[in-house]
Amino acid sequence: MKFVIAGAGAIGAYLGARMARAGLDVSLFARGPHLRAMQENGVQVESAEGNFQARPRVVASLEEAGQADVVVLAVKAQGLPALARQLAPVLGPETAVVSTQNGVPWWFFQSGGGPLAGTRLERVDPGGVISAAIEPRRVVGSIVYFASEIVRPGVVLHTEGDRISLGEPNGSRSERCRQIAKAMIAAGLRCPITARIRHEIWVKLMGNVAFNPTSVLTRATLAQITSDAEVSELAREMMRETEAVARALGFELPISIEQRMAGAAAVGAHKTSMLQDFEAGRPMELEAIVGAVVELGERLNIPMPHTKTVYGCAQLLAESRAQSAPNRA
Repeated sequence: MKFVIAGAGAIGAYLGARMARAGLDVSLFARGPHLRAMQENGVQVESAEGNFQARPRVVASLEEAGQADVVVLAVKAQGLPALARQLAPVLGPETAVVSTQNGVPWWFFQSGGGPLAGTRLERVDPGGVISAAIEPRRVVGSIVYFASEIVRPGVVLHTEGDRISLGEPNGSRSERCRQIAKAMIAAGLRCPITARIRHEIWVKLMGNVAFNPTSVLTRATLAQITSDAEVSELAREMMRETEAVARALGFELPISIEQRMAGAAAVGAHKTSMLQDFEAGRPMELEAIVGAVVELGERLNIPMPHTKTVYGCAQLLAESRAQSAPNRA
């Protein structure tokens, strides 16, 4: 199978390096200094599991990559509308498209999805750009459970995790999922196939909605958030509100709020991806992770006072930083 990883940032570059080291046919689409560094020196991975270097094919355009059997969308959710417009050169008649974005994915309500089936979330897919570029039949859902960051161009620090779950939106166990999982396993990752990808998305989302924006507002790690009496109770309230939205959509979550809190506490002094993005001056996945859930709550008439308050504060913080950015020196 020929893979194209569209958006070879921290997650995409790490995944591509693992796949290239295993001898798989993989091309990485990247830009800027990171592109040049990977073209010249390959991808260098620093990890507690062992450092290594790999040389996947690295391209500056999707035209150069050419049609693929599988396209992995590895950009953050806010970068997906712009990327979607560029995908035509890599999409053949049967190309599968694997989404890896955090939050509520654009395809969530395209087939199934409970009482809001067919709904397009404006905060996730503004103007319907993504759904117009990627046919529903192509979509394979995924949830990434590893953390990595670019420490300098061409160098990726892998901090934890080795799992990526796959699932067809319709709940079937397809041959294409089995083939993609086989490749991921060959690359040294755990890759279970789930018939309940939507449920699993909400399990991860329940924690992300609470922890990510709160970490940005407080600059706190997961250990600090879960150990602080008042802030941890705020996180619980946000989880309760998120759980209420999930239930209204027909999803009973197989994990309790206290189990989710304990899991976060066990991770320890870890900064959420949203906090890492904020500190690095990058746009945050605020809309896909939090704004989308707020939008769903509004559509379902579910009160979300705690989530809305934190979301509004995080939005204002992002806007204030964007307005002041040109004046920083």
